Amino acid sequence: MKLVAGNSNRPLAEAISAYLNVPLAKAQVRRFADMEVFVEIQENVRGEDTFIIQSTSFPTNDHLMELLIITDALRRASARRITAVIPYFGYARQDRKPAARTPISAKLVANIIAHAGVDRVLTLDLHAGQIQGFFDIPTDNLFAAPTLARDIKDHLDGGNRMVVSPDVGGVVRARALAKRIDAPLAIVDKRRERPGESEVMNIIGDVSGRSCILVDDIVDSGGTLVNAADALLANGAKEVYAYITHGVLSGGAVARIAGSRLKELVITDSIMPTEAVKVAHNIRVISIAQLMGEAIGRTATESSVSSLFD
Repeated sequence: MKLVAGNSNRPLAEAISAYLNVPLAKAQVRRFADMEVFVEIQENVRGEDTFIIQSTSFPTNDHLMELLIITDALRRASARRITAVIPYFGYARQDRKPAARTPISAKLVANIIAHAGVDRVLTLDLHAGQIQGFFDIPTDNLFAAPTLARDIKDHLDGGNRMVVSPDVGGVVRARALAKRIDAPLAIVDKRRERPGESEVMNIIGDVSGRSCILVDDIVDSGGTLVNAADALLANGAKEVYAYITHGVLSGGAVARIAGSRLKELVITDSIMPTEAVKVAHNIRVISIAQLMGEAIGRTATESSVSSLFD
């Protein structure tokens, strides 16, 4: 197989490469003076099973274009199969029409990726499971839950844990993690007044004296987590942690989390952490390189990927 890395998350690509003991292919992905993307694959990939490791995180459009142009370069170099490994799939939150005359951008981006020449997609914790059906090519949606569960078991007291969904829509995800760590489940009932802001209303479940673990797929502004933590503590929770797969953390999110009553926010490296994230006292990053590497290896050998989560 050949592993090709874009510029969105080079450290994760290198960690996956180390896990698989397969060096990253020699490739140049750079910009012209006017910021056009230029790609050159600098070794032979004819007939190879190729994997492009590229999250479509900020700047989303730049990294998406890198993915598409790397795909085109590999296709024109006669790669046998091209798999797009997208740890974080940008535009995933635009998976439906929330109002009249709005796009379903997740479907559009899925179409673009497939038409560029990608043969299959490997991604992690899609915001909505039905996005798999937006792709007209085979798509594997991996789950970070086993990685998060291991970390929870290593760091939190087992007899006092309670998993909390920050909204009703995340109950399925939270229940799956609660089952893995044998913990009860609570739900935060919130009302979102406007995009980027949330107002917590009440807690469904008894959280008194519990170490609460908020679970979600994406943390962006951080407002939901901060408000949920305040509500849980006001209802008697002992302490509040948050385990989130994708740390988008845009704008002043890191400062908001750092100044909050959250004991700790744990995110994966599906998105390359910024310097602000690295120095924040209550944000910790865990790696999904082993999970992604194992899935890539199984895809290359035509082995079962779903058995990773049995």
